Amino acid sequence: MRAVLWTGIPYNVTVQDVPMPRIQSPTDALVRMTAAAICGTDLHVYHGIYGSSTPPWIMGHEGMGVVEEVGDGVQSLSVGDTVVIPDLLDTGSINMDLATDWDVGGIIGLGDDNGSPSGAQAEYLVVPFADNSLIPVPSSNTSNTGSTPEQISYLFLSDIFATGWTALTYSGFETGDTVAVFGAGPVGLLSAYSAILRGASRVYVVDSVPSRLDLAESIGAIPISLNGTADAGGPAAEILRREPNGVARSVDCVGYEAVNSNLERQENTIILDMVNVTSPYGGMGTIGVFAALDRSDGTPLAGNSTGMVEFPVADFFNKALSWRSGAVDPKAVAPELEELVTSGRAQLDFIVSSVIGIEEVPEFYARFDQHLETKVIITFD
Repeated sequence: MRAVLWTGIPYNVTVQDVPMPRIQSPTDALVRMTAAAICGTDLHVYHGIYGSSTPPWIMGHEGMGVVEEVGDGVQSLSVGDTVVIPDLLDTGSINMDLATDWDVGGIIGLGDDNGSPSGAQAEYLVVPFADNSLIPVPSSNTSNTGSTPEQISYLFLSDIFATGWTALTYSGFETGDTVAVFGAGPVGLLSAYSAILRGASRVYVVDSVPSRLDLAESIGAIPISLNGTADAGGPAAEILRREPNGVARSVDCVGYEAVNSNLERQENTIILDMVNVTSPYGGMGTIGVFAALDRSDGTPLAGNSTGMVEFPVADFFNKALSWRSGAVDPKAVAPELEELVTSGRAQLDFIVSSVIGIEEVPEFYARFDQHLETKVIITFD
């Protein structure tokens, strides 16, 4: 089969022939992929900073398809079912770790160290513990082309819709709140969209890319451009001119790759802005990745991010703010988000800029990295 591989060369992915995956366990399911996507987290791998220590591996953690074969132990799925593959798979057993309310097995598309050498940017994928890992979606609303608006919306249950939605939850969001979303990539746009769906009074979206800000405005958010705000005090000052008491909630959808008002890399610039712009007793949510991996064959440029940033703890304390961060398990919110898509309330294809075949993937990784694309969908014959 054809698959997209990371081989440890920064700013380079390749499309190669690899062996077809086979069911290894009675609880496995073989999925014929109909659609996958390129995600911002894939770019962390592409930059040589994130992932496993030993390449190669198949890229991609956003995917959906049709069940082609199931192991004898699979009970709730049948051949022909349409399913979404979440980026975090099930453990297959009860998790007895203290203070844990979600079970995470392998993470697809990030290599062996993260639990799975396979990824979604391939023609087929074997999913372990399929009953508890795969998200079934109505096949009547999808097709084998992978590019209908309904199918694209379901595809985003695999990661970015769930992540954008949960980022808002991390901030402590309540209906009627004002919200500032930092970053208008796909996750940031869907976090802003989630805020609007959930009844935010006003949503501000901060970014430097005009096309992304146009999309934010098209869904009813207020765009705040990073460009030209340095002399005016930055985006937080611009928001505070409109919201003198600050916003109730702020969300970081960028992480360690944040840039300041001069468009220079500064890992803590969004953290500083969130503490500044969030009103007393408000909340902050961070789902942008902060990575601190050692250099290896799989992460040759990992030393570029230390994982340590300066934090304004006195201001945070004096404003009595709360802050939650971390990876998101899409399975935890899949039922409610699927209902939003099925009912037509959530229509997410507005963020898609290109639909491509697998042979075009290397070109579109580069385009996505250069902010020439908002969201790229890969479809399979």
